Amino acid sequence: MKIKPRDENGKLPYYAWPGDYPLLYYTVDGGTLCSACANGENGSLASELLDKDCPNDWQWLLVALDVYYEGPAVECDHCGCFIESAYGDPYESEGNE
Repeated sequence: MKIKPRDENGKLPYYAWPGDYPLLYYTVDGGTLCSACANGENGSLASELLDKDCPNDWQWLLVALDVYYEGPAVECDHCGCFIESAYGDPYESEGNE
């Protein structure tokens, strides 16, 4: 899914609407970022555009986002926080077997 436009405050969406589903952002080098880091918080240099003044920062280029419906928690490659899926991990054992 392509990167969505920023809101009136200049922020990328933190959740998909409707439903408030968590979003994962992907960089050109295959990294996964949480919404905060995709928005340049936590010291991140992420952007949808390459900065002509910083050509070495190409790895921060945001190329896609995805709604994270189900699966195990994914660690943000920048800040290390875990992004939980909306419906959890379908393969996680509940100990009921």
